[in-house]
Amino acid sequence: MTKKTITPTINGEPKELLVDQRITLLDMLRDELHLTGAKEGCGNGNCGACTVHLDGLSVDSCLVLAVETTGRSVTTIEGLAKGGALDPVQAAFLNNSGMQCGICTPGFIMATKALLAKKPNPTEHEIRTSLAGNLCRCTGYDKIVRSVLALTKD
Repeated sequence: MTKKTITPTINGEPKELLVDQRITLLDMLRDELHLTGAKEGCGNGNCGACTVHLDGLSVDSCLVLAVETTGRSVTTIEGLAKGGALDPVQAAFLNNSGMQCGICTPGFIMATKALLAKKPNPTEHEIRTSLAGNLCRCTGYDKIVRSVLALTKD
């Protein structure tokens, strides 16, 4: 087991960590930093439950090695709420019942944040297309899409 020191910024805080070079970003977040919002659903990048932002872009953290984050910025679901107030996307999902069991919810919220950063007023079709990489086993996706639509301008 070869370890390496890495220096990512996690949710705005610089970190210095000694990690096994083979562990994923997801495992580092959950096991080393105890940031358990991102979930492992599939472990192969097909479900989106582990979505985080790496330098502002949505990534499946199960597919990124932790050592790839040195000198880079990672934002997780835990990094969205500020001063005890939910991020507007988090609030929209809560207010529009955009979740059921909650396993996929952090990934959908992070994917939505990335979508809205690129396109603040997406159409329903654009929302559905953008979120297609995130899977939910509980809902029919309508409440998730309605949660995102609630954030768009009329």
